[in-house]
Amino acid sequence: MSALSGANNTVASNGVRRLRIALAQINVTVGALASNVQRITQAAREAHRAGAQIVIFPELAIPGYPPEDLLLRPGFVADNLRALDTLARATADLRGLTILVGFADRGADLYNAAAILRDGVCLDVYHKHFLPNYSVFDEDRYFQPGERAPCYLIDGVMVGVSICEDIWYPGGPPTIQAYAGAEVLLNLSSSPFFVGKQAGRERMLATRASDTGSIVVYCNLVGGQDELIFDGNSVVFDGQGDLIARAKAFEEDLLLVDLDVEDVFRTRLHDPRRRKERIGHSGATPAPMKIGEGIPAHTATMPLPPRIEPLLSREEEAYRALVLGVRDYVRKNGFSSAVIALSGGIDSALTAAIAVDALGANAVTGVSMPSRYSSAGSRDDAKALADNLGIRYLTLPIESIFAATLETLREPFELFPSTSTLPEENAQARIRGNLLMALSNRSGAIVLTTGNKSEMAVGYATLYGDMAGGFAVLKDVFKLLVYDLARWRNAQAGRDLIPASTLTKPPSAELRPDQQDTDSLPPYEVLDPILQAYVEDDRSPAAMVDMGYDAEIVQRVMTMVERAEYKRRQAPPGVKITERAFGRDRRLPITNGYSSRAVPPKAIREPERERAETRSRAIADGGRHARRGG
Repeated sequence: MSALSGANNTVASNGVRRLRIALAQINVTVGALASNVQRITQAAREAHRAGAQIVIFPELAIPGYPPEDLLLRPGFVADNLRALDTLARATADLRGLTILVGFADRGADLYNAAAILRDGVCLDVYHKHFLPNYSVFDEDRYFQPGERAPCYLIDGVMVGVSICEDIWYPGGPPTIQAYAGAEVLLNLSSSPFFVGKQAGRERMLATRASDTGSIVVYCNLVGGQDELIFDGNSVVFDGQGDLIARAKAFEEDLLLVDLDVEDVFRTRLHDPRRRKERIGHSGATPAPMKIGEGIPAHTATMPLPPRIEPLLSREEEAYRALVLGVRDYVRKNGFSSAVIALSGGIDSALTAAIAVDALGANAVTGVSMPSRYSSAGSRDDAKALADNLGIRYLTLPIESIFAATLETLREPFELFPSTSTLPEENAQARIRGNLLMALSNRSGAIVLTTGNKSEMAVGYATLYGDMAGGFAVLKDVFKLLVYDLARWRNAQAGRDLIPASTLTKPPSAELRPDQQDTDSLPPYEVLDPILQAYVEDDRSPAAMVDMGYDAEIVQRVMTMVERAEYKRRQAPPGVKITERAFGRDRRLPITNGYSSRAVPPKAIREPERERAETRSRAIADGGRHARRGG
């Protein structure tokens, strides 16, 4: 981590009140208490050298986020508290620096908390009020909500402290603190990523800043934790709601900002709203705790230049999230290398490119496992990809194993007459999965699976075959986005890192003669929007038909999605990049008797008209229809 701003000292000259603050956007590991404390200490020292008066760390930085059921272990909670004590002692020599760090606090119950440390002493603790219990969050399972909304007078500046979800509510603790006089609102966050989230996040923070006339400082976690990605993108908004600083995305960063606190007073003089709105909040907070003597730790003549890192494009943020997710999952779980099946198709090509960017070419092995149905073009594409990426390349033909499997099954199959070729197709996928797992056992490398979200949604995958592995890189990436990301990566490379023929040929599993994905699925240009509407937006069949999609195709897709739930439960975890990912976000029972049915628009409208007429008759008849039939 590096402090990438210019000067090294706090500014307080000519009567102008400035507060130098450091946003320590760090990558911690859940449960790795000692190394997390070491990382926090290192960043605090760097902030102190840069003249910061306050350094703020992410939510639950000491235990890591989310610690999940580790919080149900009393020993873990106790160890996390001891880690906080260790941090306080380790930073006691950083005189004049106030440290805000997240941890799990134990009192009458358990709390998601922020400690306020200074000169080796924990001066106070803030408890998170709003505990999210939607999407990937489950904080109500572990924590008791806080009740206090304290303010702190830190080096002469009134500051409010809150944690993540607290600032998402217009009337939450930050608003209460602002109306009690807080000029700077500090928020410790661990906000999981999905594509496009940062724009909405910044709109909310800008609104909170402008509505309260306060400077909003938002420090977010960065890194991968199982399926979740934390993107960093820590930001600061002034009292007008204008962005004045943004940290890097998907990287550790120490963002140093000099806050013009005097500007908060000027802003509030010109905004009469808070004078009226604060009436409802008067007396809501205790007297502020005084921290420091109101004298800057250091002095200098010039403020730091502003730093606003650029927002990323849709393709770049998705790709970088996938790279970070793979890197952190592999390394934090003790692996150093990965093995990937290379079919010559787009999914395995993109997976391999991501793995190389995450782990390095020397840590990736590509394996081609051709069968009698593998085309020469696909074999050539797989080899060309491996050469372009500079990875080790193995060829393990499966024809002899496949032939032996068919011979072994010949007599048993005669007991179950069928024209389906599915057993033979899946046998090839399972042979490949078996070989990959053998290589994994031998080398210690993790197997990265290559299936995408479109395939996972409709069950176009083989249990214990291409689904076998340790981590599913593209599990939350629709097929059309797979192509977009491959083209983006090639553009970044300035060449066809992923062979052009891989991008242009019709997708095929190549498990039977002349097979194409469209033999079993609608074209992805049709399938992906329907999946988006059904899986992520929970749209009804009627709504999807009204969007212009064929009723029969809608019903067919929905049926495939519902039937594949048991498969998805057995898939490895994978990087979450959409708002509604399978697994942590979308939780449906496997055993499920409910099913929607899509019908053409005319057939939908007619029953609706009949129901409306029935309701009208019931009203006209004084409710007699309602009374009949119980």
